[in-house]
Amino acid sequence: MSGIVLSASVRQNLLSLQSTADMLGTVQNRLATGRKVNSALDNPKSYFTASALSNRASDLGNLLDDMGQSIQVLKAADQGITSISKLIDSAKGKANQALSTASTDASTRAKYAAEYGEILKQIEAVAKDSGYNGKNLLAGTGNDLSVIFNEDSTNKLKITAVDYTDATAIGLDSTIYSGSGTTFGADTAETFDAGSGDGDYLQFAVTTSSGSTTYKVDLAGSDTIKDVVDKVNNATNGDIQASYDEASGQISYASANNFTVAHKDSTPANVAGSKLTVTAASATVSFGSDAQINAVLKALSGAQNELRAQSSTFGTNLSTVQIRQDWTKNIINTLSTGADKLTLADTNEEGANLLALQTQQALSSKALSLSAQAGQQVLQLLA
Repeated sequence: MSGIVLSASVRQNLLSLQSTADMLGTVQNRLATGRKVNSALDNPKSYFTASALSNRASDLGNLLDDMGQSIQVLKAADQGITSISKLIDSAKGKANQALSTASTDASTRAKYAAEYGEILKQIEAVAKDSGYNGKNLLAGTGNDLSVIFNEDSTNKLKITAVDYTDATAIGLDSTIYSGSGTTFGADTAETFDAGSGDGDYLQFAVTTSSGSTTYKVDLAGSDTIKDVVDKVNNATNGDIQASYDEASGQISYASANNFTVAHKDSTPANVAGSKLTVTAASATVSFGSDAQINAVLKALSGAQNELRAQSSTFGTNLSTVQIRQDWTKNIINTLSTGADKLTLADTNEEGANLLALQTQQALSSKALSLSAQAGQQVLQLLA
């Protein structure tokens, strides 16, 4: 109050006491919050720099959660591929068991063929069940996975899904395409035109999901039925499995894909009776001939190779996401540490400051009391 007159010494001690009280409040707040910068008023530069670092760390922390979920999606797909590969091994076992039986044992081979078909159903079922949190990398369209690595979404990894829910996608089917034609007498050789350009030849057109392939098998006048079979198997790289019945002189063909085969010649009129013309016919797997079983085994080997390649791709993707996850954890730690260096209080230092200020406050209070006693001495003179 302006009407009250204080001596210079009293006023000085009072101001010192007030200043000490303010500093005590600041130190106590730092000890209570653990921070020396709690608002822009404390230190604008440190406050806004620390806020920017903390905000980026928070954004990356949100992405870190998404990366963790993406890793689980990849692991689920990899586990699915592993199980499918084991089922293919089982299917190979069934085909090999059928191959070891006599071709005349139709009932046993039919039993193995039925079991093979059931395994194919399980392959498709495993693929359908290999999802995680609504995303299935083995279920094809609509299941591609995009993993974002930075806060502005400019760095990301796209993982393309494959469709194994239909076994035909990896070259497996419960249908084997087969055909046959009478080509020779039991032990005699048919006479063909010689030469690779103008002579007789077999032409195979194989159709797959990715397109068609044409194979040409040249024939010679000295070829026996066995020679023709060997030439077909070699020239088609196993896409066509040829076998023959020596008693009937009939060649049978089988493939995991649809196909046609025709006997051609530069002069069609010379080809009497379409000696080797065969149109493939579709039939459920019966493992009725060795050629059919060999076609199945080739398809199974091809499917397993594809699975291994896809597993490697997913493995590379998984490794990439895990590396980026570890990097994100480290950069979040770096950002948080940097923000803390700008804002966190040194509790040891602040504790020492508190003790010093409490001592100073006590001394200031004593000094104020001594200054006030000087005025009281005037009252004693007037008494």
